[in-house]
Amino acid sequence: MSALSDLGLLTLADVASLLHCSKAHVCKAVARQVRGCPPIPAVSLGRRKLVRRDTLLSWIEANERTSHGATIPASPVRGAGKRA
Repeated sequence: MSALSDLGLLTLADVASLLHCSKAHVCKAVARQVRGCPPIPAVSLGRRKLVRRDTLLSWIEANERTSHGATIPASPVRGAGKRA
C-alpha cells in the first residue's frame, strides 16, 4: 500500500490489489466502461485518480447487497467460455 493509504486514499493499484483484479480493470470500472458494474467513485488529483477507502468499502457493500442471491446463468453452449 502507498503512503496515501495512511490518509484514507488509495491509488488505483491499491484498489486493484484489494479487489484481486488488474489495475486496467479498475481503471475501466472508474471510467464507467464495465458493463453491469456501477462505477467506482474516484477523485481526480491532476491526472491521477484516487479512491477513498471508506467509499470503496461502501461501494463493495452496495454491490454485495444488489447481487445477494444472484447467480450467473450457465451458458447454453457447452464450453462456450473456453478458448482453444
